[in-house]
Amino acid sequence: MRKVSLPSIFRSPASQKRATAVHRGANRLALFLCAILLFSPVLRAQRTQLKAPWNTFSTDTDIKEGKLLALQAQKQYVMCNEPKIDAYLTQLGLRLAAKLPARGVQYPWEFHCVNDKSINAFALPGGYVFVNRGAIEAADNESQLAGVMAHELSHVALRHGTSQASKAQLAQGAVGILGGLFGNSTSGTLLTQGVVVGAGSVLLRYSRSAETQADVMGTQVLFDTGYDPRAMAQFFEKLQAETSGKNPPQFFSDHPNPDNRLERVDEEIEKLGGDPTKGKRDSAEFEAAKRLVMALPVVKKPVVSTTAGTAAPVAGSVPAPVAASPHNAAYEANSYALNYPDNWRKYPDPSGEGISFAPENGVLQDSKGNGALAYGMIVGVTKPNGDTSASDALDTATQQLIGTLQQANPAMKISRKASHVRLNGQPGLSTYLSNDSPAGGQETDWLITVLRPAGLYYFICVAPQNVYTDYDSTFAAILDSVRFQK
Repeated sequence: MRKVSLPSIFRSPASQKRATAVHRGANRLALFLCAILLFSPVLRAQRTQLKAPWNTFSTDTDIKEGKLLALQAQKQYVMCNEPKIDAYLTQLGLRLAAKLPARGVQYPWEFHCVNDKSINAFALPGGYVFVNRGAIEAADNESQLAGVMAHELSHVALRHGTSQASKAQLAQGAVGILGGLFGNSTSGTLLTQGVVVGAGSVLLRYSRSAETQADVMGTQVLFDTGYDPRAMAQFFEKLQAETSGKNPPQFFSDHPNPDNRLERVDEEIEKLGGDPTKGKRDSAEFEAAKRLVMALPVVKKPVVSTTAGTAAPVAGSVPAPVAASPHNAAYEANSYALNYPDNWRKYPDPSGEGISFAPENGVLQDSKGNGALAYGMIVGVTKPNGDTSASDALDTATQQLIGTLQQANPAMKISRKASHVRLNGQPGLSTYLSNDSPAGGQETDWLITVLRPAGLYYFICVAPQNVYTDYDSTFAAILDSVRFQK
């Protein structure tokens, strides 16, 4: 017999009560589901909407030039060279990168471990990320390391590096990035013309507003990836506490600490509406990678001495030149003038307008007792052979000079082919060379040449490869001050 539903007036009081309870429960469930559907987009909409700053470069340029700079960085820094650590960083990095608002750009992400105990990390334009072993060792758990990496990846997605380069280009009147040296390149970009990878690089010299943006986006990435979003702020707080009253950690030297950093991160977490206590904090993979890192041999850097010796150290020993003074002294020759650090010494060339500038202990003794420049700058002028009015006269004269240098330095090689720059408004060439250093190991020789009526002017910036970036800003400042008199 077919079951027939009776009107409520024919139901028993008990059955009516049960039906009412079921009806109310269904209503509550429907209201709850509606609230989720309505409230979730609101929560997501409440997160801070970040806008990438003004940029004159394309994302293709970010990737192309970032790759070149990444190759430079791998030569400039000592890598951990431990595949398991790089693989772990890659796995973690790609997981974070998947949650970045990359605006449709497919970045070729790369992740490398640097064998440096200082607590630091940096990301080059285009997605090339370098994490110091010190950052891994200092992190208490995976979420803190993920916080540091999410911060760096956010710089890439927001394109802060090339935004900084764009501002510098505008401020310099479109003549270049560092001190008016690196404009009018043949490739049409400005990123590879002598730019170093490190704290002195325009590409990594972020403003406090850029740091705040990277903090906020990094917090969002941590939240969306399932990590405790407080971890990044906790890591920065830990660095501040551990270095209180001491020199700031390298991370804060490269990344200026914005005001109210912790409060801003907490504010973003509240906007996200999540419960941070439920976020992932650690993993067995992180602990294994940290053990591997801590077992790696320590790479020691030369110790910088604050005392100046009276005699040049013997070549092959570890030199200790004093840091460049922030105050300048003026030098004027017959046809040019420049400024140099007032605690550097001058070594004039009696045969002409040539001169060298070097910090204390920057000139070493070779086996014959002769002075050999290990740190500093050589300036000179030479008469080139051939027609100086020809369209390729600068290139030809520069090749002649390099040939002469190589005759005196058989180990000298071109490490980066010449590129066009401008110096004091004059067209020039920038060429990177490598050579045996009197301090031991290899040195970087950055050669800038300019052809003038008086001849080919050359400026050679010299420092051991492992500390070259420590001197690059000083070299750039000297070159920026050059003024040709006639």
